[in-house]
Amino acid sequence: MKEHPDNYDAELLLRLYDLRRESRLRQARDWYIREFRAKTYEEYTAECPPGSEHSAFFRMTITYWDMAASIVNHGLIKEEFFFESASEFWIVWDKAKAVAPVLREKFKNPMVWKNLERLAVKYEEWMSR
Repeated sequence: MKEHPDNYDAELLLRLYDLRRESRLRQARDWYIREFRAKTYEEYTAECPPGSEHSAFFRMTITYWDMAASIVNHGLIKEEFFFESASEFWIVWDKAKAVAPVLREKFKNPMVWKNLERLAVKYEEWMSR
């Protein structure tokens, strides 16, 4: 991996920021940060019933950050550069990690949100240094 961020890192980071500004995603992220509180699968299904706006908000928020995490995990943006300006992904993971194992099992997909989980672990290590 390259030693220093370059113009490509900056362009991609700005593009990710620009996507976050889309009004519907901004609304979804706001709901997720302020209101999502599920700690169990039952609480998750109560807060985010299939077909509901909250279900859409949950999916929009978590899949956006999982996609961004994938970009960082694959080295397309230098981790430290990303960590210096983004921490919301960690909050998103922290709020979802309690329901992740059950949803992975229900979806029969052990990779659900793995990018986000991996990046959150790396972020915690980076923050502790």
